[in-house]
Amino acid sequence: MRDFPYHCALIIGAGPGISASLARRLRKIGLQVGLAARDVEKLKPLAEETAAAVFAVDASQPEQMAKLFLDMERQVAEPDVVIYNASSRVPGPLSSVDPTAVEKAIAITTFGAFLAAQQAAKRMEPKGHGAILFTGASAGMKGFAQSAAFAMGKFGLRGLAQSAARELGPKGIHVAHFNIDGGVRSKTRPDPGGEPDSTLDPDAIAQTYMDVLAQPRNAWSHEIDLRPWTERF
Repeated sequence: MRDFPYHCALIIGAGPGISASLARRLRKIGLQVGLAARDVEKLKPLAEETAAAVFAVDASQPEQMAKLFLDMERQVAEPDVVIYNASSRVPGPLSSVDPTAVEKAIAITTFGAFLAAQQAAKRMEPKGHGAILFTGASAGMKGFAQSAAFAMGKFGLRGLAQSAARELGPKGIHVAHFNIDGGVRSKTRPDPGGEPDSTLDPDAIAQTYMDVLAQPRNAWSHEIDLRPWTERF
């Protein structure tokens, strides 16, 4: 894509599904790609397919996130697209869910996103160019029973995205939040029998990310809802 305005992408919290679809599409149009996750073994097939560099990181740790960006620069290039997909769920009743696990889940889902945005902004602001994309969920719009940790994390993520968009947009940095409002289709999670299109195709989601990245600055989107057409809302 000749007019695509970016050259190098770092996907944090990479894995199958949305991240894999994004990595393939970005690589197909010529971008260099870096993939970061706690479990790098699962990334090997995707890395081979997309010629991507792979980095191990706990996104909730400031030192590890700073090192991730330095390693990305040394081994690949300075990313002008940063996509934050990392999150953690700790389901359970409020009265008995483990507080330590909840703290860690919020640290991954929200604090890690802040760390990624901070590292990206440090590099993008001097150039007046870049994009930071956050992958949200239904839980960032409405909290569900026995899912307080995930709701707190995704609500915080959405707040971060809104604040960052207002601060960084005037500096030439496109910040967008994607509300993935539905289940994402996979081999282990196909559409239920008799309910076609009741899940979201990760390739279709990735195409929306690509379309947002290609937007001209005079008409940037900052929050996008994606949901199956079958969903009632």
